[in-house]
Amino acid sequence: MTTPAQHTRRAVVTGAFALAAGSALSLLPTGRAQAAASAAAAGPEIVSCAGWGARAASESVVVLSNRPERIIVHHTATLNVTDYSQQRAFALARAIQTYHMDAQGWIDTGQHFTVSRGAYVMEGRHNSLAELRTGKRQVRAAHCVGQNTVSIGIENEGTYMTEEPPAAQFAKLADLCAYICDQYGLAASEIYGHRDFNSTSCPGDRLYAQLPTLRKQVAVRLGTSLTEPASDPFQDLIDEAAAHALSPYPEYLPERLLR
Repeated sequence: MTTPAQHTRRAVVTGAFALAAGSALSLLPTGRAQAAASAAAAGPEIVSCAGWGARAASESVVVLSNRPERIIVHHTATLNVTDYSQQRAFALARAIQTYHMDAQGWIDTGQHFTVSRGAYVMEGRHNSLAELRTGKRQVRAAHCVGQNTVSIGIENEGTYMTEEPPAAQFAKLADLCAYICDQYGLAASEIYGHRDFNSTSCPGDRLYAQLPTLRKQVAVRLGTSLTEPASDPFQDLIDEAAAHALSPYPEYLPERLLR
């Protein structure tokens, strides 16, 4: 999941570079905005590490004093299964941790949170959920080279190069992002894909193309507006495409670990 960094697209700090021809999202009526913000503040149900049966981290997880600056979306590059059960979700979380610790040599799961295809949200690296609930600090992670101390990483079960995630999974991802934004004071525009920072195909072409929709849905949940960047988003994308080639290789997690 942490392929060598090839670039960092700092020019698109608003996170809305992919909002092709979309206009700015109008502010919701006061009542609806308040209701949306209230729902975002409540957040989705998140299963803790203890809840899905995590191993202990191999060493102490580092809690940083800073809040994150952005959210980074990933896909697990595993099969697009139709088993949407909680049992499958927990098995996925355990398999990710096993691979990250035993094959990658990391101290724990790399990402902060995982969303299964069945729309279960699980804590990834230990202490991520507790720190999210306080909204003051973040856990140092291992999900994106160059961003592990300033971002929250969310893995989404599946491979989304040619398919889109299930509607329920995408909705739960939006709920989780809204909660993270609300807790840490982030704008909905600060949601990115892994490929924005590292040379990788993650989070898949189809999920990456949905990020503008994700930002818009998060903004609605927060009861805020979403505006376009001052820079030219199309030129940013052209410059980025010319700068590097995306890796064709999967993120991680051999399927045998889930059998």
